[in-house]
Amino acid sequence: MSTPEAYAALKSTVHSSLCSIVAANGGSIRAAIESAYRPDVELYAFHPVNDLRGTEQVAKRFWKPLRQSFLDLERRDLIVIAGEYDGRETVAMMGHYQGTFSHDWLDVPATHGAVTLRFGEVHTTDEGKIARTYLLLDMLDLMRQAGCWPIAPSLGAEGMWPGPATNDGADLAHADPDRGAETLDLVGKMHAGLLAFDGEDLKSMDHARYWTDDFMWYGPSGIGTTRGLAGFEAHHQIPFLRAFPDRTLGERIVSIAEGDYAVTGGWPSVVATHTGPDWLGLGPTGRRVDMRVMDFYRAQNGKLAENWVPIDVIDILRQLGVDVFDRVRHLHGNPRRRL
Repeated sequence: MSTPEAYAALKSTVHSSLCSIVAANGGSIRAAIESAYRPDVELYAFHPVNDLRGTEQVAKRFWKPLRQSFLDLERRDLIVIAGEYDGRETVAMMGHYQGTFSHDWLDVPATHGAVTLRFGEVHTTDEGKIARTYLLLDMLDLMRQAGCWPIAPSLGAEGMWPGPATNDGADLAHADPDRGAETLDLVGKMHAGLLAFDGEDLKSMDHARYWTDDFMWYGPSGIGTTRGLAGFEAHHQIPFLRAFPDRTLGERIVSIAEGDYAVTGGWPSVVATHTGPDWLGLGPTGRRVDMRVMDFYRAQNGKLAENWVPIDVIDILRQLGVDVFDRVRHLHGNPRRRL
């Protein structure tokens, strides 16, 4: 696949398939799932869903419980781009689900009111069907909306992520990955700057070269959103660098771009040892952790203006010895009764 028309068709196909699952009811949900995915699909998801194989598991452990808890679920895509990565046709998507949270889901108590559930997704396809999916849903943000916040307060601002300021991130009718080469090159240079950190001075990364003065960094729940380089450094980067000083790169799953948009990510993206103080309110544990991360970027006039960052924070906390769902059960009136 190499033409803009083919990539546009791929985006539309994946988008329509996922929307069909959301719109389906009763027995038609399974038919929509089988239409969207290959029978042997691999789905790598946020904790506690984690790894699923085949449409039966995907239906039983993810889609059906989700649909039963949100009967009027609606999907809104804010960024959709397509390209080829590692020889595979790939579609990356960011947005949110919204609907009435009618029944408890994954031990999060239902609110019986409207909520949003933001997502980051990377799909690889084969003959028009989804063959592999990497999926991050922000469960901490759902817990926040349900009034059962289980960890220390975020340093950044919590709240619903907005879409791109230019309102052009989900153009399903057009696609031109070739025009995204400049954006992907900019992201690559910024990543190289991160790797140039000398362990002492933030200026060693020369980050100001790559970001607009008032860029928005939309972090996951638990970290929160920041604005501008000073806000990014204070609310996210400094706590993170202090907590995980020996960071190494993991296994990349996507690196594609269209126009001003680019998406990168890894599963894990980063591997590090938790030896520093006060990350998400935790003291050093000495534990080695993997971090599932996606980055959705929008460039403007040669610099990065917006960055949406789904991270499986709950999975990181699990590796650090914090069972977030156990804390939610306790807050919801079901504390642990045995050692």
